[in-house]
Amino acid sequence: MSVKAFVVAASLVTPNLALAHGFGRLYNLPVPLWLYLYGAAAALALSFVVAALLVTRRTQPRAHHYIDMSHAKWLQTAKRWHVLSLFQLLSVFLLGLCIATGVWGNRNPYINFNMTFFWVIFVLGYTYLTAVIGNTYSLINPWQVMAQWLNKLRSGFSHGVISYPSWLNYWPAVGFYMAFIWVELFVHNTPRILAEMLMAYTVINLSAVALFGATAWFRYGEFFSVFFRLMAKMSPFDIAPGRLRIRAPLMGLLDSKPERMALVVFVLFMLSATAFDGLRETRWWVSLFWADKFNILTPLLGSSPIYHFHTLRPFYLWYESAWLLLSPFLYLLIYVAFMAMTKWVARSSLTVTEISLRFAYTLLPIAVVYNITHYYTLIFTQGVKIVSMLSDPFGWGWNLFGTVGLWRAPILPDMGVVWHTQVGLIVLGHVLSVYLAHVEALRSFGSRTQATLSQLPMLVLMMVFTASGLWILGQPISD
Repeated sequence: MSVKAFVVAASLVTPNLALAHGFGRLYNLPVPLWLYLYGAAAALALSFVVAALLVTRRTQPRAHHYIDMSHAKWLQTAKRWHVLSLFQLLSVFLLGLCIATGVWGNRNPYINFNMTFFWVIFVLGYTYLTAVIGNTYSLINPWQVMAQWLNKLRSGFSHGVISYPSWLNYWPAVGFYMAFIWVELFVHNTPRILAEMLMAYTVINLSAVALFGATAWFRYGEFFSVFFRLMAKMSPFDIAPGRLRIRAPLMGLLDSKPERMALVVFVLFMLSATAFDGLRETRWWVSLFWADKFNILTPLLGSSPIYHFHTLRPFYLWYESAWLLLSPFLYLLIYVAFMAMTKWVARSSLTVTEISLRFAYTLLPIAVVYNITHYYTLIFTQGVKIVSMLSDPFGWGWNLFGTVGLWRAPILPDMGVVWHTQVGLIVLGHVLSVYLAHVEALRSFGSRTQATLSQLPMLVLMMVFTASGLWILGQPISD
């Protein structure tokens, strides 16, 4: 059972939460959906005008301005007390606990520690936390910690035996990320299967470290490292081993750019995977295949595909899988096309590839708010139960810390609050992206006029993303 399966079950057990991820028609919008779409588009247009008028070369924020806190007394005290080592030990322990509870614990996924901790606390909660507090994962990555331990046992282990091929760059991380999302969406996950996947991923990571070295692998190949590094660029805290610096929020998105297009594909998959996850639950998407909207399968089958459900169900899995894996490349085509328009409007001498690299990180706020709007209610419905599970991680009836009776019931947010929070977050994410794109344009193009004109295609793209995001969220609750 994955993140999606948790949401499905939550919608069945607590139907008031169905809106959290688009199940059922349980909440009537106070105004028609099209008014929200027009309002969001108007907000983006207004933010574009405001940015164009107020943010100039003279007033744009300094992306490279940092306050170095690396030598703060409290950090030195924490170092003397080996606090980091304790957190590293804890991260490895939690990974081991997820594996152990999956192998020997209760088979009920709502009782077993590993499902809630991994899919809700780590995959969701820690992602949002990273966007706020910075890349602490780079310090406590359990697979990196294990590689360090193995290097102490066998000198040179983490150095690898061959150089990491430059042509691979970030493609292993992209591949693992795609596989991870595919498992989340299409595999009926169980505690045992999750434990086996974590064991397999541990073997893969340690084997890759032995082959390519820890530095290269955790930069390019281990997809959680890449994912959290991108999330942390929005944080005001720049964290790395031996370094802590403070910067203005979001400025980490402007002080660097993707080195390769593979990383752009990774960023775009962060967008497309969440959008696809929402889209595939809509009535429109389901009917597109099973009602054969384009009359492709009906002539071949002799009747509507829905009458051949059991025969076509495996084919439908491959059909949806193909769309998921193609989605970032479809987004890439759209993105590059808009970047080509940006080049043409700005009459820039930069190549389309260079412009695509420079503006890629400005899409990250959208990726974050998409993720939050689709999944954040799961933290309230299932994530809070981790408090009780800490006392009984195997589901064997223990009460180790006396918390087994705490927060066992889900927190049920009001559906009106959920919907308007989703709308607000999506608009906010796109407004921030418009602002960041304008700042990047001022740095990339010759004049203020060029910079402003260059952002007209990007503004259209943001409006398309906003409208599609709200449409997907609103489908189950709109007329």
